Amino acid sequence: MYPESFQSAGLAGLSGTELMVVLGVAVLLFGGKKIPEVAKGIGEGIKNFKQAMKTEDDPSAETKKQA
Repeated sequence: MYPESFQSAGLAGLSGTELMVVLGVAVLLFGGKKIPEVAKGIGEGIKNFKQAMKTEDDPSAETKKQA
C-alpha cells in the first residue's frame, strides 16, 4: 500500500515517538546541561571529518591553509 521509504521515514528509520523516547533517555543519562556540550562535540567531529575528506580529495587545499 505505502512505498517502502514511507515506512522507514525519520532519522535512521526511527519514528517520531521513538526519537522522543531516545531524547528522553539521553536527558536522563547526561542531564540537561550536558546535552549542548555533547552536541557541540559531535558537530565539531563531523566538521573535522568533512574537512579531512575534502583535504584528502584536494591535497592543494591543505598547503593553502598552512601558508
